[in-house]
Amino acid sequence: MKLYLSMDMEGVTALPDYTYVDWEEQNYERGRRLMTQDASAIIESAFANGAKEFLVNDSHSKMNNLIAEDLPEDAQLITGGVKNYSMVEGLDESYDGAFFAGYHARAGQKGVMSHAMIFGVRSMWINEVEVGELGLNAYVAGHYGVSVLMVAGDDCACKEAEALIPNITTAAVKESLTRSAVKTLHPKKAQQLLQEQTKKAIENRANVKPLLPPENPVLKIEFTNYGQAELAAMMPGCTIEEGTTIVRFNAKDILEAYRAMLVMVELAMQAKFS
Repeated sequence: MKLYLSMDMEGVTALPDYTYVDWEEQNYERGRRLMTQDASAIIESAFANGAKEFLVNDSHSKMNNLIAEDLPEDAQLITGGVKNYSMVEGLDESYDGAFFAGYHARAGQKGVMSHAMIFGVRSMWINEVEVGELGLNAYVAGHYGVSVLMVAGDDCACKEAEALIPNITTAAVKESLTRSAVKTLHPKKAQQLLQEQTKKAIENRANVKPLLPPENPVLKIEFTNYGQAELAAMMPGCTIEEGTTIVRFNAKDILEAYRAMLVMVELAMQAKFS
């Protein structure tokens, strides 16, 4: 059995705010350790329950957060920030299931550090389905026929996953009180929960179907201000919906939509307010 883990950071055990997930802030090194511990708990349980291969993709910010030497040695790691498929780099049809951990709720929703890719995004859609990082990544997995077996993060991310993917296993390691405050399990208790739910997810895998993306999907991204939308719309094939900050792109498949999203948010990040 070959398994995949996309490991984000905002939904990691005990992390309440940006000071734990930004490499320039004082709590970042502690956040890295907790992130690595959460990932390790999932990987160890996966190997104990039948996995023969396991790939973890560091999926947060500069994507070099996980401490490689502290991960289980039989797992492989993708680390580094320039990737064609960002949070789902390395995922393909050869995998028997995927795990998303350290995940957060989509932009505009309740949840610790909720957002979608960058803080300039208000919302994203694939056709008429509103998605965040979780949903868009799950669609890419579905393109390859891979089911997302488990989502771990705060309670709001888990609820989002349950609404999107029938029969998915979730592991809520903390409860969002506000966008920057949580009620959290102790890390050791959280790791025990992650191990238990990983086992459950593997046992339940036959009951979870891939989230199949639509053919020729329409990607729409709503930005916070018009300057961001103007920059995003500079990408060929993009148009701004009249009277809005929504940029639209008609894609040939979900992989093209995903890469278009990456380019659009990178362009939008160049907007200045001065």
